[in-house]
Amino acid sequence: MQNFDRLHRLVAEALGTGLLVATVVGSGIMAESLTKDVALQLLCNTLPTGAILVVLITILGPISGAHFNPAVTLAFTANRTFALSDALPYIAAQIVGGICGAVLAHAMFELPLIAFSLKPRTGLSQWLAEAVATFGLLATILGGLRFNASNVPWLVGLYITAAYWFTSSTSFANPAVAIARSFSNTFSGIRPIDLPGFIIAQLLGAALGAIVLTWLLQSQRQGTDTMNERINS
Repeated sequence: MQNFDRLHRLVAEALGTGLLVATVVGSGIMAESLTKDVALQLLCNTLPTGAILVVLITILGPISGAHFNPAVTLAFTANRTFALSDALPYIAAQIVGGICGAVLAHAMFELPLIAFSLKPRTGLSQWLAEAVATFGLLATILGGLRFNASNVPWLVGLYITAAYWFTSSTSFANPAVAIARSFSNTFSGIRPIDLPGFIIAQLLGAALGAIVLTWLLQSQRQGTDTMNERINS
């Protein structure tokens, strides 16, 4: 990541978020065209999303860090592991890239390029689900980076695949993706009016995840240091 200038990193963030959204929206459209079974539609939406995350994080992570998510960018910024001056440009690139991804998916399936969603996604249970989903995503990323950084692409892909099914919201866990999905009146859409609740829940979940995992991982290191000191003495 240090070998790439800001422009390259921003393009990588926009491209990665765009391809992620194109996969989420496109696979949802394909699923609706193939079956009327909602469970199968969700499965058809889940597997490509988890798979593309593995690919995108692997190939674009070395360029930009593969955030593809404002919640992740803000968490890294708060942890002082990411430059504050890059945070807003990253978030802007993610949002623009995500919207372009939704438009691209519509174009591939000969749908109107922009069609604001009419699909309701709101209520305390779904907001809680989004907070839990984003908490888990941050835990997966931070824990993975601490203990097995090379496997982070797989860890994130597998986590999102699982979270699609154990959360009532189907785990958006990403403000940029949520915004982009509001531009699509398809299987994966969300009404624009429902965005604030989702985004607030995602940011709160990310903040809590960053706080808890930072404490947990620091405690692990401090405990190891104390044990080593006792052994050496």
